[in-house]
Amino acid sequence: MFTETVSLWQYLEEAAESNRPIIIYGMGNGAEKILAVMEARGLEPAAFMASDEFVRGHSFRGFEVKKLADIERQYSDFIILIAFGTNRPDVLEKIERLTERYEVYAPDVPVYGDVLFDEKYVVENVGKIKEVRELLADEQSKEIFDKLIDYRISGKLEPLRATVSARQNALDLLNIKLDESEVFFDFGAYDGDTAQEFAEYTGGSYNKIYAFEPDFRSFCKLRRRHYLIEPVKLEAINAAVYNQDGEEKFSNAAGRQSSMLGVLTKDKKIKTIKADTFCEKKQVKPTLIKIDVEGCERPALEGAAATLKKHKPKLIVSLYHRTEDLLELPLMLRKMNSRYKMYLRRHEYIPAWDINLYCV
Repeated sequence: MFTETVSLWQYLEEAAESNRPIIIYGMGNGAEKILAVMEARGLEPAAFMASDEFVRGHSFRGFEVKKLADIERQYSDFIILIAFGTNRPDVLEKIERLTERYEVYAPDVPVYGDVLFDEKYVVENVGKIKEVRELLADEQSKEIFDKLIDYRISGKLEPLRATVSARQNALDLLNIKLDESEVFFDFGAYDGDTAQEFAEYTGGSYNKIYAFEPDFRSFCKLRRRHYLIEPVKLEAINAAVYNQDGEEKFSNAAGRQSSMLGVLTKDKKIKTIKADTFCEKKQVKPTLIKIDVEGCERPALEGAAATLKKHKPKLIVSLYHRTEDLLELPLMLRKMNSRYKMYLRRHEYIPAWDINLYCV
């Protein structure tokens, strides 16, 4: 039973009592988040480590950043915590080699927000965990869900690896019609990669793609890419999909981390659009909506409530930006449309990113 699983943080506390060194592998935002959790629990890393090509005698948070060989010379037994995200095959292979020699974990810390999936969260949400599991429409979804819960508590890589499924197979769940009836809304289009994936999957047999992207530099890449798709069939909109029409402050990170939830470096505002308003003005009926909007999935869904009720589009919803998304968003969608069949799939990534809910 998942409530009996020892959490990674409890395990690290026990390791610290035994004087086992904890090494944080990586720097940047992920390392900051892990360090904050450790500090709150009275834990301190012994060192920070980076891949050899990134070690240039610099420091991070007062610690000298070391190579693995330096760590090995200093300690005979240690625990490694991965503090960055990757789906690059060469980096995943490097991590795999590390796990063959050392005790390696990938702590689950939220991309946005400060809710931690720890032992306390599990105890408080046992009912919701069981409820969401029952909502899932096939055994593969349930198995992925179980493994994700196991991983989030334990930080172990074995259950995380067991959740990976092919992206092509996930798209097959949606029963996309290869004809002029399909209208695809891409909320959080980034540089148009998903729009192009949809166009290639359908072989060009679709009606229209509406791609929404608030970050201006990503939007420019999207505009360039849309010429590779079909210019007449794609409309790019430089705006964020939200629960109200207007403007919101926006953190421009020039990529996937751009968000209304980020730390503002400038007092920048971005246009926001409700999907319901957009559909009414355009008189358009989406048949498929993808929502990957950097932690704003809930307000994006709120702004599409009437559209979901009226047109019942197929959905692809990201469930990994906030800790609570894995439980709260499926329950929210059940209330919005109780007839949705929900499938859970996840694609290759460390940590547990790229978790998607497919609704049909």
